[in-house]
Amino acid sequence: MQSAITFFDDSLDPAVRGFLHSPANPNGDALILAHGAGSDCTAPLLVAISETFAGHGYVVLRCDLPFRQERRTGPPFPANAERDRAGLSNAIAVLRKNVAGRIFLGGHSYGGRQATMLCAAEPDVVKSELVSGLLLLSYPLHPPRKPEQLRVQHLTSLRTPSLFVHGTRDPFGSVEDITNALGLIPAKTELMTVEGAGHDLRFKGKAQILEPPAIILAKFQEMFG
Repeated sequence: MQSAITFFDDSLDPAVRGFLHSPANPNGDALILAHGAGSDCTAPLLVAISETFAGHGYVVLRCDLPFRQERRTGPPFPANAERDRAGLSNAIAVLRKNVAGRIFLGGHSYGGRQATMLCAAEPDVVKSELVSGLLLLSYPLHPPRKPEQLRVQHLTSLRTPSLFVHGTRDPFGSVEDITNALGLIPAKTELMTVEGAGHDLRFKGKAQILEPPAIILAKFQEMFG
């Protein structure tokens, strides 16, 4: 298990706060992970993914989005989503100071969605290779039981290679819906399904399973090399 240290950098606004995993044998690349709307960067899923990737050479920063830095509980406000994206942008800038290789961005649910919106809205992020790829865990395609409210408008502008990891029982989008959404993205995409898993990918509280992080890493390395 890789040790994680508390990380805080307020040289930019919003500040970057979270935990940094430093690998024993770095491969030169890094991954930034953000949490879902009802969680924070201590979510068991993010911890497991971070430890797995760090164990294979990646520097990993799991960070609290600005809305969570400002409020310990409660969902994000739609009007402040742009500030959450600015927080991700700042995390990239801060990590780039110490990472010479590729930087990958992503997260669970809301965090992953904000990552896609950031990359779609700022093509320079892709052109300048600030973000080499996205890892999207349980992308929230629509609110539960509201499949007509699709969150896909920005996907036609997303030109960042993306790996989507999705449970077959996720109420935020069926596998068929996600597959159709991926068809809108003008970049390389891959979909990895987790059979029988819901939106939490089976990482709710202490109910963890060990296989998905390793499988996700293998699929990630297969896609991005």
